[in-house]
Amino acid sequence: MTVTEEEFAKALAGLKGQDWLDALDELAEDLGYFQPIGARHSAAFIDQSPTLIVSFDSQQNICRRDADCAPAGWATAEANGWSHLALISDGDTWFRDPAVYGYFDRLVDDGFFEDFDRVVFYGAGMGGYAAAAYSVVSPGATVVALQPQATLATDKAGWDTRFPKMRRTDFTSRYGYAPDMTEGAGDVFIIHEAMEAFDAMHATLFDAPYVHHHRTRLMVRDLEAELRIMGCLEPILEHAALGQLTPTILSQILRKRREFARYMRRLMGHLQDEDRPFREALVCRNFVQRGAGARFRRRLQDLQAAGVTLPSLEPAE
Repeated sequence: MTVTEEEFAKALAGLKGQDWLDALDELAEDLGYFQPIGARHSAAFIDQSPTLIVSFDSQQNICRRDADCAPAGWATAEANGWSHLALISDGDTWFRDPAVYGYFDRLVDDGFFEDFDRVVFYGAGMGGYAAAAYSVVSPGATVVALQPQATLATDKAGWDTRFPKMRRTDFTSRYGYAPDMTEGAGDVFIIHEAMEAFDAMHATLFDAPYVHHHRTRLMVRDLEAELRIMGCLEPILEHAALGQLTPTILSQILRKRREFARYMRRLMGHLQDEDRPFREALVCRNFVQRGAGARFRRRLQDLQAAGVTLPSLEPAE
């Protein structure tokens, strides 16, 4: 028996708070289990195959992001018949809770992760921190973390002023410093927006031979949302779960941004701001060749009228 995306959409869409959790509980119990973890966390496990995606996200972000209110990674797992363990928080907790530590301790004691051939830990932002921090429980797992924080401990990341309510949260005890917790992992992919200074600073703290950094540009603050809209997130998770994700393949997947009109408009505006007309004309021509709208065609004509000359696309004789 499987639970399809349509069944998730029907069961969870439009629900919030405890009603959403109750519906998720009913769905998960059919194929695995649903378990409250302390006051602000829960886990939903669906057991389908020896490949497992472990995701971390808040209930609020899940329901804001998706019309069907499905946990992060579920669509990828369902489409491929893989297992899925969703760790869900009520609010932005960074999953820093002794109850969560205890939950993962019990999974280790029970040999839970030993039942899977491949394990991927995934999350974005707060969830990216948790994916890296808790990956230690499954040696050899692949980690895909979007814009993760390494820690919010003031002695290591006091420069990050974005989360003042987390100042008193303990990031120094168990599962605390995410870069150290990845030491037993396989490949760790840290994807962050290079133009977001705090994200870039956190990314530098993940410094090890098995860590692969990919820096995006002009993808705005919510990188996960951008990757979803472009259709990049599922291929990234699929390749990771198949053991096929490499820096080269990741770069190839992210080339889809060139088919994403909002990204191309941001790139064009950025080049205008930097006064780089030749590069801007190249971008406009490339997009026009792939069927872009009149805006790019008009801008290319304006640049050429202003004296920008592009090399011919005809092969040399």
